[in-house]
Amino acid sequence: MKKLFVLTSLLSNFAFAQIQKVEPMFWWKGMKNPEVQILVYGKDISKYSIELSDQIKIKDIQKTENPNYVFVTVNTNDVNKSSFKINIKNKNKVVDSYTYELKDRQPNSANRSSFTSKDVVYLIMPDRFANGDESNDSKKVLTDKANRSIPDSRHGGDLRGIINNVDYIQNLGATAVWLTPVNEDNEKQHSYHGYAQTDLYKIDGRYGTNEDYRELSRELNKRGMYLIQDYVTNHWGISHWMIQDLPSQDWIHKFPGGKDGFRRSNYRTTTQFDKNASEIDKKEALDGWFDYTMPDMNQSNPLVLNYLTQNAIWWIEYAELGGMRVDTYPYNNKEGMAKWVKAITTEYPNFNIVGEAWMYSPAHISYWQKDSKIAEIDNYNSHLPSVMDFNLFSELPKAIKEEESWDKGMIKLYNSFTNDFLYPNVNNMFVFMENHDTERWNEMMNGNINDYKLGLSLISTVRGIPQVYYGSEIGMRGDKSKGDADIRRDFPGGWKADQKNAFTNEGRTLEQKQFHDFTAKVFNWRKNKEVIHSGKTKHYMPQQNVYVYFRYNEKESVMVVLNANPEKQTFKLDRFTESLDGITSGKEIISDKIFPIKSSEEISIDGKTAMIIELKK
Repeated sequence: MKKLFVLTSLLSNFAFAQIQKVEPMFWWKGMKNPEVQILVYGKDISKYSIELSDQIKIKDIQKTENPNYVFVTVNTNDVNKSSFKINIKNKNKVVDSYTYELKDRQPNSANRSSFTSKDVVYLIMPDRFANGDESNDSKKVLTDKANRSIPDSRHGGDLRGIINNVDYIQNLGATAVWLTPVNEDNEKQHSYHGYAQTDLYKIDGRYGTNEDYRELSRELNKRGMYLIQDYVTNHWGISHWMIQDLPSQDWIHKFPGGKDGFRRSNYRTTTQFDKNASEIDKKEALDGWFDYTMPDMNQSNPLVLNYLTQNAIWWIEYAELGGMRVDTYPYNNKEGMAKWVKAITTEYPNFNIVGEAWMYSPAHISYWQKDSKIAEIDNYNSHLPSVMDFNLFSELPKAIKEEESWDKGMIKLYNSFTNDFLYPNVNNMFVFMENHDTERWNEMMNGNINDYKLGLSLISTVRGIPQVYYGSEIGMRGDKSKGDADIRRDFPGGWKADQKNAFTNEGRTLEQKQFHDFTAKVFNWRKNKEVIHSGKTKHYMPQQNVYVYFRYNEKESVMVVLNANPEKQTFKLDRFTESLDGITSGKEIISDKIFPIKSSEEISIDGKTAMIIELKK
């Protein structure tokens, strides 16, 4: 009986020492920051000793209140081999080990290029774009199953579907692809959006594999295009394996009395810089959960922050990414996020990161951009290269729909751009009409293609980086009041059962062709227009609801005329003499019409029409 007890005890000790997870699973040699902090997870693993093979030194070991975690820091400069073993020892006996690999980086990886104002960003919600592999529509180990008849269920779109349609995106004139999150989101239902991630190192099996994700990035890179990852630092899914077994209670923000520590955010993120804000309002905004299924991460915990930092760098290096978009940026601990961005951009100096600071005041938005003079008041620098112009997004539909008055109509656009002095880098901002969280533009405009042309012409020719939402280029609509799924409809032709295929010219209706052809012509024209990418702007106060502005540099000049008035307008050009000095003719890029331009002449533009005119001396 005693022998049986001893044997059982030894087997139990061995079982408890099993390594269940190691993150990051591998790393790279030659990083600017040579240190990597390796999370080793297993039952009571911190009660055992850890050694590395080949007499490699451990720089630091950190344990938490949960004995199932150990964080091991290694200086990769001290490792001369391509791999080493992490050994778990019970006394002097190795009871488990993990072979940790240090890979070679891709040539010139540190200097990889990234999206800039030269690019047009095409935003895709992968579950709703195209189903390229029906075998992964549902997975046994993943709870939410595919059912296209239910708007909020999984519909089967995947990475293979996007890979199959890269040519379509390229021909449209887009040069960068932003996917809403594709990491595993194994919540019980409504998980298709991907913002409640449950594994930060694994692509959701219903989208494909990590290798598929890298393949998509490489297919884009071959064409001089970029893959932009949607990164979520603020929250994880409640079913994330680490949330289910927290390394420490301060890994996430908790409120007393709430189930699992839950208290919903009040969403008032202006408390980040409001000098009059109360501490309770600020705490509820920043530490409150975005939703019950999305626990709020504590970036002021150094282990959390380092985990997020290494994970982002891991994906950039592994998937050869061309940029990141960060969700719910102002909801994070701002000091922690400044460190997060700085660590990434130090490793990759050309890497662009755009933050979703969903605020409508230009002063509030500009606070979050790198080197903001406004943020200097707080002795703060976000180091965040790019922000999203939510002020312009808000004003654009009003400008086009409203009748002109002192403060209504196209003057709203003029007034929006008068705030450009607040931004440290106006060329590095997303300009957009809609995204996956907003009302569809074509719904707001009741499918009016002329209003679409006005909006698209503006975001394509002003300073910044145009971002278009999938399907808008074929006139897709969606009513947000019916739920988010309605603004995230399936792209027609992305499924074998679809009767129409809008990915092909032959499969598009006449109306879809009108939307698509206009979009493709403007975007492809924009590709090689340095004057649009980085030129200066001179604009003129709207009259009769006609907004005129010029983009110019030392080599060329473009005149943009946007008439939101339903009626045809004729006006003299002498008002624009300072921008037309030496100009003799112009070519309107949509119609290809060439006509003389003199300051003594008049110009006419039809109602609800946009003109983009290349000027010639």
